[in-house]
Amino acid sequence: MRIYLDADACPVKEQVYKVAARYGADLAVVANAPLRVPAGVRLVVVPGGIDVADDWIAERAAPGDLVLTADIPLAARVVGNGVRCLDFRGGEFTPSRVGDALAGRDLNAYLRTLGLSGSGPAAFSPKDRSRFASALDSAVQQARAAEARRAAAGNVAPPRESETAG
Repeated sequence: MRIYLDADACPVKEQVYKVAARYGADLAVVANAPLRVPAGVRLVVVPGGIDVADDWIAERAAPGDLVLTADIPLAARVVGNGVRCLDFRGGEFTPSRVGDALAGRDLNAYLRTLGLSGSGPAAFSPKDRSRFASALDSAVQQARAAEARRAAAGNVAPPRESETAG
């Protein structure tokens, strides 16, 4: 299992680093600009526009991996490919939830064009941070258990090629 963190504007990087270290998970922190990351964490800085990091993640994430993002279109892309995806408040994007989120996003964009914008999402709270940390820990434990079951059954995936940005 590999964890892909859509790190631009991510409020829970420290929680991700802690969980990845606790389980020895392969973590790719993907961003549009250089970030400070702990030793042993792979930072992938992708050059270019606003969706380049999303494209990089979507092209590489595979079933069995975990994507962490608040970006609904990215979530829709990876969930559609059978990849598990969590938002930064601890919610999981499922096929039905991501469809609802895309519809809500489009509706809100339309309302903004009419000048009827709402107040936006609630402020990120300590409760959100805690819920995310718990959901991430649980997702990593479940993925590790699934990997162990596959390995015991002799269904071990071959190692992946090394990944580079660009």
